[in-house]
Amino acid sequence: MSSPLASRKFSLFHVALSSIIISLFVSIGIYWWISRKDSATLAINSAKKTCEYNIKRITGLKFVKPILWVDENCESDNLVSTKLKITEIIEKYKQTSGLTTASIYLRANGEWTVVNEEDKYEPGSLFKVPVLITILKMEEEHPGFLNKSITYVNKIETGKNIAYTSKVIQLGQTYTVKELLTYMIKYSDNAATILLENNMDNKVLQKLFADVGVEVPNLYADKYHFTVRDYSLFMRIIFNAGYLTIKNSEYAAELLSECDFKDGIMKGIPANTKIAHKFGESGNPIEKQLHESAVIYLDNGAGYLLTVMTKGKDLKKLSELIGEISRTVYEDVKNQSK
Repeated sequence: MSSPLASRKFSLFHVALSSIIISLFVSIGIYWWISRKDSATLAINSAKKTCEYNIKRITGLKFVKPILWVDENCESDNLVSTKLKITEIIEKYKQTSGLTTASIYLRANGEWTVVNEEDKYEPGSLFKVPVLITILKMEEEHPGFLNKSITYVNKIETGKNIAYTSKVIQLGQTYTVKELLTYMIKYSDNAATILLENNMDNKVLQKLFADVGVEVPNLYADKYHFTVRDYSLFMRIIFNAGYLTIKNSEYAAELLSECDFKDGIMKGIPANTKIAHKFGESGNPIEKQLHESAVIYLDNGAGYLLTVMTKGKDLKKLSELIGEISRTVYEDVKNQSK
């Protein structure tokens, strides 16, 4: 039989042991709570982190620096699913349709994504948009320039085998600069374009490229190349109306809305959808190139910019690819805009 003293010692031992155990659990709990709080704080701080912004301004003016656009440097998480779908479409065409490569730039709801950004392409008739902007800038600097008359005297041979042809200017006829712009953009007429280029101030064109932040073209080079993201900048400055006057930006957009090319982006959107766009074809007999850049307007008033550039063996397949990408983008953007 144990003595009262032994029982008391035993009880004190249990009390001390319990205190130690409780203290240990309390310490662990406090450490866990602090660690969890720190982790939560880190998560919140990470969530609060935003991409840096790139502000593009026009330079060279005396007192002001107009803003052309403000961009986040990071691709949108909201467009990841769309980007994956586009990548899968491109891979499918590589395996089945002789596609060499394709690139896209998509900008919707102030967010953007890009596929195969580093690939470069010959713009073909896409270059007519920078020419359009240059001519309109010349009109701003020299009012009345659009009314200048130019006679198509000598037949122009470009030496290019053009698959997509439309209405063209006629030899011996006289046209105003404004009429030639219509032929250049609406019908993608190369002869009209060359007449305009012959009357264009190349310094204004080169300044346009410098202002946008794209490599200034060598006017004596045989070829000039764009990435899909760089080319999209020219479409953006029209619709942002920050480079030309609002009146001329609206006029440029209206001309682009009259482009009669229907074998690309328009195949992927519902009929009668409002769209302002320009296409271009280039390449050689071995490798064709077909591109298109467009602003597509949704029924709710929202719009998005889509530029697609492609290289492959068959123009028809490239046309189908652009249409399928367009359809996928339209459905995704429309669903996100609801």
